[in-house]
Order: sequence, then C-alpha cells, then structure tokens
Amino acid sequence: MEAVITLLTLAETAERLRKSEAQLRWMIHKKTAPKSAIIGGRRMFRLADVNTWIDAQFEKESA
Repeated sequence: MEAVITLLTLAETAERLRKSEAQLRWMIHKKTAPKSAIIGGRRMFRLADVNTWIDAQFEKESA
C-alpha cells in the first residue's frame, strides 16, 4: 500500500506559517524555509516537511 503524501502550494504553506507569500519566498532564497521542490513548474512543500520544520523551530527556541 502506498503512503499518501500531502503537498502544499507556496500560498498554503505561507498561510500555515502565518507569513506572506513574499516572506516565504525570501525564506526560500535565504535557505531558511522548509524543504521544497519544483513539481510541474510549481514550488511545492510536503506537509510532513513543513511540520518537521515547525517542530525544529520550537526545539531551537527551547534549547
């Protein structure tokens, strides 16, 4: 059985992170954003990677 991978667009990811799309694009440029890939000509994020990135931010702050 295949695992279901949930993909998010740049807009959906920005909303989830409470950022504007421009802020998220800047984070991508600075390499501080969650992992992403160009799929079918669109920047896409895996939901699991976004959640892992959020968890890592909390770990950094509480260390």
